Amino acid sequence: MLPLRLVIDTNILISGLLKPEGLEHAILFFSLTPPATWFISSQVLDEYQEVSSRSELRIKPKRRRELFALIHSRTITIEPDIKINFLIDPKDDKFLECAEAARADYLISGNLKHFPKFWKTTKIISAREFIEGVVLHLDTK
Repeated sequence: MLPLRLVIDTNILISGLLKPEGLEHAILFFSLTPPATWFISSQVLDEYQEVSSRSELRIKPKRRRELFALIHSRTITIEPDIKINFLIDPKDDKFLECAEAARADYLISGNLKHFPKFWKTTKIISAREFIEGVVLHLDTK
């Protein structure tokens, strides 16, 4: 199934920034290069920016600028025309809205308890499940 259409939850983005040796960092790198296409909405981007700028995370401004330059240049921004009120945490609905509008194959999250296993055609999956179950089995020929 190539190309892969992805939506990434904020917790994956933050973990990828904080742990360069972690699976989440590998997902960020993978998501910014073919065969992946990373989809965001303005609401998702706003959350990425707000959370990554929290002082307690101690993410250096230069690192944030570099990441957001990549996000702006290598993601596809869509504006969902649907409103979902489904999840336990309503702040997470924006990710389902983005995934549905993008017809995403995967929504990658570190917080699976807030999401169903599937939303329409999108599978909601952890970082480990994505790396081990999807990336390692890609045939890019």
